Amino acid sequence: MTIRDTSQVPTGLAEAQINPYEMMLQQLDMVREYTNLPNGIWNILRKPERALEVSVPVVRDDGDIEVFTGYRVQYNSARGPCKGGIRFHPGVTGDEVKALAGWMTWKCAVVNVPYGGGKGGVCVDPARLTRNELERLTRRYTAMIYPLIGTRKDIPAPDVNTNADVMNWIVDTAGVLGGEAMPGIVTGKAIEMGGALGRREATGRGVMFVTLGILERLGIEIGNARIAVQGFGNVGSIAAQLLAEQGASIVGISDVSGAYYCPNGFDIHDVLKYVAGSPGHLLAGYDAPGVESISNEELLSLDVDVLVPAALEAQITARNAADVRARVIVEGANGPTTPEADLILGERGAVIVPDILANAGGVICSYFEWVQNIQCFPWEEAQTNQRLGSIMQRSVDEVWTLAKERNVSLRLAAFILGVERVAAAQQMRGVFP
Repeated sequence: MTIRDTSQVPTGLAEAQINPYEMMLQQLDMVREYTNLPNGIWNILRKPERALEVSVPVVRDDGDIEVFTGYRVQYNSARGPCKGGIRFHPGVTGDEVKALAGWMTWKCAVVNVPYGGGKGGVCVDPARLTRNELERLTRRYTAMIYPLIGTRKDIPAPDVNTNADVMNWIVDTAGVLGGEAMPGIVTGKAIEMGGALGRREATGRGVMFVTLGILERLGIEIGNARIAVQGFGNVGSIAAQLLAEQGASIVGISDVSGAYYCPNGFDIHDVLKYVAGSPGHLLAGYDAPGVESISNEELLSLDVDVLVPAALEAQITARNAADVRARVIVEGANGPTTPEADLILGERGAVIVPDILANAGGVICSYFEWVQNIQCFPWEEAQTNQRLGSIMQRSVDEVWTLAKERNVSLRLAAFILGVERVAAAQQMRGVFP
């Protein structure tokens, strides 16, 4: 029996020398100039409450044992139980998970749902695992973080390379360990396991609502809008589909396998049909009249009205920000734009809708699912979509209004709103003992 340790897999972020946690702290530092919060509160907000690192041994199908590294971070619970996804990706690091948990904290506060922020992940390439190995990985990881999670403590959800199947395994494992049914311990489950109708589409639908709201305020007709979407996974593909249904022309799409340009606009339903049957559900090999293959850098620099980066962090950096020509950038991913790139884009006059607003649809619908689990009372999908739209539209209005009142960017306005709400709860709670 051989034991292999894969905890030191190099990451793209490391190669780019961009630390996401430092990036998140830089954003906090910018907010500090616009608030009057005591130093002690800032000291609390700059550090996660808990950060757990675990070893996750998995018996491979050939009998070998491989050891992966997993994380679960609870950043701040002043406003409620922590909430945040779990990702399986070879680029997962402790600092990345801390940053994502921090962003979740501000995101939940921006849209005003009663959650704190958390995040989890395992440093693994799930494409290397069979389905049985992936299940064993998930169950062992669940057992290792089980002391931290709970319906009233910390509620995970799907993220990069995780889905309803993974959430189902977590629910079952937690139920076995706890000796009772725990449907509310995660969100993003299968409908049959207590999942919410509309949850799978919620993040992409939220991106659609935000895009419509911003374009309306800028006087851009959705029927005339040309949009490029980086990342054709769950978020990007659904956002592209819904925006196309609203009349927008989706002229650029990409995923990890390649990028494509169609100046007259893609038939998104045809693209979705192709991806559903392609190896790995990737865009590689897609072809249609008028479609040409381009690089990811070319996609980011397309002359479009809206760019939706819906892949991973740090895609728009100081290196390529000057090449981005989109008038509006709607961040479907977490942390796709670095602070340095923010400044470059701001000087050019680009409107950036920050991740903590733009992709909050997922956590809003997760909140809906959690409420339904607690109440044992499921909703109709139309009810979920209507309530999601209402919260997203209200949040866009609050961030837009604050940005105008204080003469700051949308990102800074969203961070100010989120941080001040968390800080208010923190101050009301005081410090124990």
